Amino acid sequence: MVFAEPRVFDSVEEERLDRKQRLAVALRAFARYGFDMGVAGHITARDPEYPDRFWVNPFGLHFGAMRASDLILVDHQGKVVEGQGILNTAAFRIHSEVHAARPDVVAAAHAHSLYGSAWSAMGRPIQPLTNEGCMFFEDHVLHDDHTGVTLEDLKAKAIAQDLGSHRAVVLRNHGVVTVGQTVDEAAWWFIAFEHSAHVQFLAESAGRARPAEPEDARVVRDTMGTPRAAWFSFQPLFQQIVTEQPDVLD
Repeated sequence: MVFAEPRVFDSVEEERLDRKQRLAVALRAFARYGFDMGVAGHITARDPEYPDRFWVNPFGLHFGAMRASDLILVDHQGKVVEGQGILNTAAFRIHSEVHAARPDVVAAAHAHSLYGSAWSAMGRPIQPLTNEGCMFFEDHVLHDDHTGVTLEDLKAKAIAQDLGSHRAVVLRNHGVVTVGQTVDEAAWWFIAFEHSAHVQFLAESAGRARPAEPEDARVVRDTMGTPRAAWFSFQPLFQQIVTEQPDVLD
């Protein structure tokens, strides 16, 4: 069986449009999953031509109404260089430091989702209770110094430093940040982490949860938890949203 793969583009303009459209779809996916909480939350996508700039949702526009044309382009000094809208300062601080520290990262996602936010108060890593949980085995970290809104450079740098080479970081009493080589990957890791946190809460409420053995968890992570697998896992949701809400691509 031949699986679909991310497109290869003939021009930077085509690639930029695709990233913006996928970012808008990812934001609508977050709305569909109920990850919207007031004005909180943001997903970014590095610009393919200018690596020190990223596209992000404007502050105060609902995830479920996002279109590609609504996104704003921000540089690492916090200046909006393209688009109309207000920049979320916390989004700029966190994402600019993550993008600067991780050249391999194209996209980063953060939202105040219910189970991810609840899990951030637990002070411990997700266990490999399911295949989705296995994907984060030994590949997510806890950031224990977080104190709320990230408005200072040093706080944001500390988040990026703790994230290191991992795919996710849990911000104490705040929520989760996931990253990926594509917008689709970063969005899927966020969805998968939320699912894993939900499952662990359910399992532990019923009794003593039994995690997978470490060697089994690693096999699942290294097989099903690759960047390509995450990208592919997001495609059915991408297709559904584009079919039902074609204006997202505008």
